[in-house]
Amino acid sequence: MRSARFRPARRASAIALVSALSLSTLAACGTSSSDDSTASQGGGSSDPSAPLDPKTKVTITIDCMPPAAKAAELKEWKEDVKEFNKTYPNVTVEGRSTPGQCLEPPRFTAMLKAKSQPDVFYTYFTDLPQVLDNDGAEDITAYVNDRSVPALKDIDPDVLGSLQHDGKLYGLPTSNYRMGLLINRKLFEKAGLDPDNPPATWEDVRAAAKSIAGLGKGISGFGEYSAGNTGGWHFTAQMYSVGGDVVDPSGKKAAFNNELGKQVAENLHAMRWQDDSMGRTQLLKWGDLQKQIATDKLGMFLAAPDDIAYMVQQLGAKYENFGMGPIPGGKNTLAGGNNYMIKKGISSDKVKAAVAWLNFKNLTVGKGQFDWARTKADGLPVGIPQPNFWLNESKTEDDAARTEHATMPVENFKAYMDKPVAGKAEPPKAQEIYKVLDNVMSGILTNKDADVDKLLATAESQVNQILAHQ
Repeated sequence: MRSARFRPARRASAIALVSALSLSTLAACGTSSSDDSTASQGGGSSDPSAPLDPKTKVTITIDCMPPAAKAAELKEWKEDVKEFNKTYPNVTVEGRSTPGQCLEPPRFTAMLKAKSQPDVFYTYFTDLPQVLDNDGAEDITAYVNDRSVPALKDIDPDVLGSLQHDGKLYGLPTSNYRMGLLINRKLFEKAGLDPDNPPATWEDVRAAAKSIAGLGKGISGFGEYSAGNTGGWHFTAQMYSVGGDVVDPSGKKAAFNNELGKQVAENLHAMRWQDDSMGRTQLLKWGDLQKQIATDKLGMFLAAPDDIAYMVQQLGAKYENFGMGPIPGGKNTLAGGNNYMIKKGISSDKVKAAVAWLNFKNLTVGKGQFDWARTKADGLPVGIPQPNFWLNESKTEDDAARTEHATMPVENFKAYMDKPVAGKAEPPKAQEIYKVLDNVMSGILTNKDADVDKLLATAESQVNQILAHQ
């Protein structure tokens, strides 16, 4: 649904970025932005296409600075502010950190409505409609070019496209993901399967799941969500994988009550009830499948790559136990990610400073978040195939550094990397639609006598009502 780790209404994984020159950690994401009347002085240019003049004196506030509990990330943040100030000595970066989850839905919505977002605020790709509805983000089209963002030509246009509306650019990416098939290599080997060649079709998934479940000891071959909006999220991913959709191109009608939707639903129903390869505990949501696969009780499930880092860092799993392949079916895969937007109405100099910071921190190979040598030295994971929005020379350079400094066996992700599947964005009204489609998934996985046609028809009617009220 979002970037890496999913949470029902917004994904919680946030590459926590940004701090303060003096490291003044202001109270919360929802406090008001600094006053433009005193923030910018001297050296500025009125031409938005001109890069920030190093003489410009300006203060910018930035969302989601790493909290003290994330010592390594906060250390890197401080280092990056110091390095950034070597080029822009008069830019003061004030980072804002919030205890717990910075991007909780109620807080984010309230912040937008109150116009209290920081100058540079963190969002997910799917948040653009909500931000624009609240007139919250600056159109930065004129500010972003090959002078302010030298690697602009090497950023995946699909990723930039998710931040555009009516030809205007409203954000710059931090991370992105494309869903694939996450596997437990240990269980694959025990079941006589090749972990270097994960199942490429849903027929192959079904066969492999039966083999893994045949190991007994409460092991499931394949897992799926069916609660907390995550079931609908994964139903959408499966529809994409076979060439289908959940909403038609007009964005006004449901598009899953058809042969492809029935194919997805019936395959899952057969795996659950005919094959008994999905386990008897259902109504699972984000976090449940991760625990199962991390404890060698699950063979595979659909996931974003950074689930692996979560399982190692939070659940005590081992990197070498996991691998990934492209999403079975391979027609399309659900794609998402994170980005920063810039508050509408702040001064031109502050916008330029924000773009300069985001370029340094997030969009420069070998610097900021892409300084893989430093990441390794700080004990943080290196080698997971995301962020992965680079193309051309930048991709070659970043892939080489990521491999050189890897803290995990990157060859385990070779199948995923070698056969990239085209990414497809989440549907409009995604969370509301996912909630409806949870009912399809839960019906299939908890009721042996589920009426697939009725489940799909009911969901279609409900989704059409949601889309009619956009």
